[in-house]
Amino acid sequence: MKLIGIGDNVVDDYAHTRTMYPGGNALNVAVYASQLGCESAYLGVFGSDAAAKHVQQTLAERGINTAHCRSADGPNGRAILTIDDGERVFIGSNEGGVSKTVSMAFIFDDTDYLQSFSIAHTSAYSYMDDHLARLRPLVPLISYDFSDDFNAKQALSFCPYVDIAFFSCADWTESATLDLLQQASAHGCALAVATRGAHEAILYDGQSWFRQAPHPVTPTDTLGAGDAFISGFLVSWLDNQDEKDAPRAASIENALGKAAAFAAEICLVQGAFGHGLRY
Repeated sequence: MKLIGIGDNVVDDYAHTRTMYPGGNALNVAVYASQLGCESAYLGVFGSDAAAKHVQQTLAERGINTAHCRSADGPNGRAILTIDDGERVFIGSNEGGVSKTVSMAFIFDDTDYLQSFSIAHTSAYSYMDDHLARLRPLVPLISYDFSDDFNAKQALSFCPYVDIAFFSCADWTESATLDLLQQASAHGCALAVATRGAHEAILYDGQSWFRQAPHPVTPTDTLGAGDAFISGFLVSWLDNQDEKDAPRAASIENALGKAAAFAAEICLVQGAFGHGLRY
């Protein structure tokens, strides 16, 4: 069982403490999966600045394989934020830094490497949308985080290439969320999942509905909680796939429970997974 996160990496720059933490959805999912006992790797583009060096050193310390990544002259991805009563508040970003100018097509230079993974996870900020169709036949499962600022019509157009779709729908009504998940399923997703902030997460598998309440916690920092939910779900789901006789509904319920528990755990960590560097 192996997972690869493909796409975005950033430093999350905490302006109020002048501290930067490694992060980014695809990178976080790779790190969290490793933390949960899954062999994982990260595949993306690093800049040439101090921020990129810090991210690379952290991944090396964490034992995350980055051997197939690229580096380019210029700034690494950076998001600027602050914390307000435990809730992360984004102020701005450089939209991925050098990742904007380096095509992710390089990931196909070694298709045997891609085919060695059980699942590939990517995101709306990973500059991977144009490459999903090509990735589709190479990896058994593809997971995609559409985050919270997606265009529904565009998102649904990617669903034929995605097995497990995650949407952040905290500001959506429940009826609109249910409709979105049904449409994602109809467009090809095996599992469509919506997290809804303090409300229950909802999953639709094309036949049945599943719900998972968040675990109550007083957060230190909510940054990374959504990525932790994704990671907890994916690792549990992959584990259950190895048990051929495991009932599908029980596997989904177990994965949702693990996802909620791990998300709550990460809310007690500063930054996505620590490793803050003062500047």
